[in-house]
Amino acid sequence: MNISERIEINPAICHGKPVIRGTRVLVCNILGALAGGDSPEQIIEDYPNIDNDDIRAALAFAGELSRFEERSYELATP
Repeated sequence: MNISERIEINPAICHGKPVIRGTRVLVCNILGALAGGDSPEQIIEDYPNIDNDDIRAALAFAGELSRFEERSYELATP
């Protein structure tokens, strides 16, 4: 999965926090909801402009950040 197709970091959107591309849905909100026990279906109900691939991209994003010692994280900004 190419994370940058689904997630963007743009200083003009949500103060540069990672969001689902084309939305203002923060990646941290998706991750927090999953950590809190929400199902992907519940998250999509709360944020109807995202889909399962966006949720998987949020998880992949978190996985990449957790490997910061192995490789640097790069996400193109527009």
